[in-house]
Amino acid sequence: MSRIAKMPIPIPTGVQVEVQKTTIKVSGPNGILLQSYNESDLAVKIDNNEINVSPLGSSSHCRAMSGTMRSLVSNMVHGVTNGFEKKLSLVGVGYKAQAKGSVLNLALGFSHPVNYEIPKELKATTPSPTEIIISGADKQKVGQVAAEIRSYRPPEPYKGKGVRYSDEIVLIKETKKK
Repeated sequence: MSRIAKMPIPIPTGVQVEVQKTTIKVSGPNGILLQSYNESDLAVKIDNNEINVSPLGSSSHCRAMSGTMRSLVSNMVHGVTNGFEKKLSLVGVGYKAQAKGSVLNLALGFSHPVNYEIPKELKATTPSPTEIIISGADKQKVGQVAAEIRSYRPPEPYKGKGVRYSDEIVLIKETKKK
């Protein structure tokens, strides 16, 4: 069995977990998240304020899915209590961002501004014109939106200009010598 799946997930106060036939519903102060699973591969049980995930078969697929589902449910519990956030930084002359409601206006050196529509369950803030913070309860959606914004102008290897994660290290190449 997966070592990750063996660890139980503690349920903090203020979080409700419901296990139906093929879905898990986690609700808390930051929202409600749903995750479906295959009932022929996994068993999800709630015992004395802990969630336990176990495989129903001995195949490698069942064991792998139990570890994956345990991680997904753990991320759901963390998301509805604390939330997730990704920080992006804009590097380059004239590169700036401004959040207006659910639209993120980006000036990335193109001849036109880029307007990115933020999903309603996420929130984007710009503490400074060169910083973007994306936050929400769903880890996958936060990461996906950050990756889509970064894909407009990924960091280039010669000057390092572009949109990058705040903890990303961009290796700068040396230019060609005569």
